[in-house]
Formats: sequence, C-alpha cells, structure tokens
Amino acid sequence: MTASSPDAIRAETMTITGHDGDEIEAYRAMPLADGSRGGIVWIHHMPGYDRETKEFVRRLADGGYHVVAPNLYSREAPGADPDDAAAAARAAGGVPDERLVGDVAGAVQHLGSLPGANGRFGVIGHCSGGRHAFLAACSLQLHAAVDCYGGFVVEDPPERVPRAIKPILHLAPQLSCPLLGLFGVDDPFPAPPAVAALADELTRLDKPHEFTSYEGAGHAFFSVDRPAYRPDAAVDGWRRIDAFFATNLKG
Repeated sequence: MTASSPDAIRAETMTITGHDGDEIEAYRAMPLADGSRGGIVWIHHMPGYDRETKEFVRRLADGGYHVVAPNLYSREAPGADPDDAAAAARAAGGVPDERLVGDVAGAVQHLGSLPGANGRFGVIGHCSGGRHAFLAACSLQLHAAVDCYGGFVVEDPPERVPRAIKPILHLAPQLSCPLLGLFGVDDPFPAPPAVAALADELTRLDKPHEFTSYEGAGHAFFSVDRPAYRPDAAVDGWRRIDAFFATNLKG
C-alpha cells in the first residue's frame, strides 16, 4: 500500500454527539497522511451549514488540521437545504448559547478521538459563528479562537436578530485562550466602537488577543459567494489565521 500524498485530504458528512447527547450532522475534513494534528471546530454563520462553510473546512484541513463543522441547525431542520434550515432556526429563536457550547464540546471530543490528535484544539467562526467562537472559548478549555466579524458580543442586537443572541462581554474574564479578531471598518455589527470596547476589555483583563480591522471592508468580507467579498482583506485575513493556528495548535 502506498503512502498518502502530503496534500491529500478526506472530507465527508458524518454524525457526532452534541449537546445533551443529541446525534447531530457534521462535516469533517482531515489529512490522509499520518502526523500529529491539531483540531479545529468551524462554527458556521447565521445563513447556515452551506457549501461555503464546507469549503472553509477543507481549506483548513489542507493546512494540516483535523477540522469539524457541526450543523447547528440539525435539530430544527434535519436534512434541509441551508436556506430553509436557517429560516427554521430563526423561527425557533436561534441557537441557544448552552446548546452551542455543548455542540462545540462534542466536536472537540470527536477531534480528540482521531488518530494523530495532539490534544490542542481551536475554534473559528464568521458572522454569528464569530460570536459563538468567543462564547465557546469563554466556556471551554481551548488553545486558540478566531472571531471573524462576530456581532453582538458587546452591543445589543436589533429586533430582527433571533432572540437567543444576546451580548456576552461579561464572559470575557473566562476566555481560555488567545483570540484573533478580524473585522471590517464598514461593518455595522460589530461596528468599530464595539470592536474597540471588546479589545479594551481584553486588554484590561490581560487576555492575549490580536485584532485587525480592514478599511473598505464590511460584514462577510471572507465570503467569495457574496457581494461583500473583499479579496485584499480576505487574503490577509487567511494569512493571519494560518499563522495564528500554526503558533497555537501545531506540535
């Protein structure tokens, strides 16, 4: 049997055990070659567990990590189209914070069971997933967290936002790991004052963090399928993500 190519990965839909013992859908990608691997949980954005989320998962796996994205909407709309699942989750009030933490904990447990797992785990998310990444890092023992324009960590959400989403700045003293934050100057949620307030609080608490805000970028600047995509910001953001995870998860 020949050895796997260093850049070969396997990606597939599977099931993991989430909050309260629920079996939920997830998408996993991992290198085929043997090696010591850090694990990353990708938390999808409010529009749902979609094709672009899976592309992000595969990209990180190509960098040498075991990566899992739980489908946070599995319970509300099992097997549904991402848009329909997101609508069902919104109608139900959004993903409760306690359930989110339980699902991420289940994903981390799964990552830790994989061959070659090195015991170091990170979390990353965009949009609502950015807020959820911060929440998870304040609720679980992790080694790295990336918040890509996660709104409503600091500010109160408008009425149109699912009722489960509330400010969580009070959790900052519990942040368990370094935090990388990537934001757009033109984003209304989180707007620059909210980003500054979060940075100030983390500095006050002596929590390690690195924030970058991009001029000319708004919300969803990583999303190649959306008009908000900003190549310069996305390319630099990915460079920072890769370096951050390499520093905190590899070894």
